[in-house]
Amino acid sequence: MKFGGTSVANVERIKNVAQHVKREIEAGYDVAVVVSAMSGKTNELVGWCKEAAPLHDPREYDAVVASGEQVTTGLLAIALQAIGIKARSWQGWQVPFETDDAHGSARIKAIDGTRMLESFARDREVAVVAGFQGIHAPSGRLTTLGRGGSDTSAVALAAALQAERCDIYTDVDGVYTTDPRIVSKARRLDRVAFEEMLEMASLGAKVLQVRSVELAMVHNVRTFVRSSFDNPAQPMPGTLICAEEDIMEQPVVTGIAYSKDEAQITLREVADKPGVAAAVFEPLAAASIVVDMIVQNVSADGATTDITFTVPSADYARAMDVIEKRKDEIGYKLVQSAQEVAKISAIGVGMRSHAGVAAKAFKALAERGINIRAITTSEIKFSVLIDVAYTELAVRTLHSLYGLDAA
Repeated sequence: MKFGGTSVANVERIKNVAQHVKREIEAGYDVAVVVSAMSGKTNELVGWCKEAAPLHDPREYDAVVASGEQVTTGLLAIALQAIGIKARSWQGWQVPFETDDAHGSARIKAIDGTRMLESFARDREVAVVAGFQGIHAPSGRLTTLGRGGSDTSAVALAAALQAERCDIYTDVDGVYTTDPRIVSKARRLDRVAFEEMLEMASLGAKVLQVRSVELAMVHNVRTFVRSSFDNPAQPMPGTLICAEEDIMEQPVVTGIAYSKDEAQITLREVADKPGVAAAVFEPLAAASIVVDMIVQNVSADGATTDITFTVPSADYARAMDVIEKRKDEIGYKLVQSAQEVAKISAIGVGMRSHAGVAAKAFKALAERGINIRAITTSEIKFSVLIDVAYTELAVRTLHSLYGLDAA
């Protein structure tokens, strides 16, 4: 069971979490609970680090921000003990979660669940585990896994313990066909395939962290998204993230995702010759800037072409700086950019066996007067880049187009 920041926001919420855990204990399970820091606490700790020194040692940064989860583990263990349930807290290094040394965004290399399994067998004791943190064994230093790392911790631990399932509790009661704040007719999905969830998470759906879905898919960990705000005595089933073969009926489109955190860059009149694309994208990769959509126009004169691509809004200024510093090397005549853009994506494993799915969307968007700036497609999704002002209209249009509105 994993509980995020809003689920453990204060002591009252932590007592509520204890009731959810108690229900599973009474159902006969051995339970490991992974917890995040209390809502807002990590941001406060990050702020203190920046206040102490704008350029700080990332190892000490990890030592500070990992403390948020330590507080929550102790409080939940106390709350469980208070209702008669044996429990103990585990920090990341005690499990241990062994990671690389990329402080602030470490990746899990191995988890040894032996001690925890022995504890279950010996004491029937709930393991309350600090998410988001691990240890770099050679240096003995604490590490943190980056934003959303508690989701990753939970799925990785479930895989290591060979758990029956991993329940991720959040402030929503499952995965919806799109953002219910934009489309009131959005429906909660009973099941979503790992691949679909991976696309949804990477394309803007904030329900699960991308790395956690990757891990779940690789290790085939059945993962439920559930709400901690449900009555612990009568919880809703949530949404099951599972293998594609576990889903009986596969709709053509499962969900619509959107992201407003995009920026578009176009290089005009670039020499149309081998090596130019590498000259553009290698320095961006070296600067750790993730490039998403890439469109290269057909060269009309055989001499020059245009290259358009998108980057996250947060990396826009750095990307422009990289491109401008390499103007002579790349050889473009003009650079144009737009920050007021949004990416709208339709996802569904059913697209594999249906033709014309994207074409329907292009026609529907055109009828609404929405201009498409760029398009990318894959086997189970397509994305369009549009002006940000049309985001909500585009999401509602596609949601209705593919029959996702609730009856």
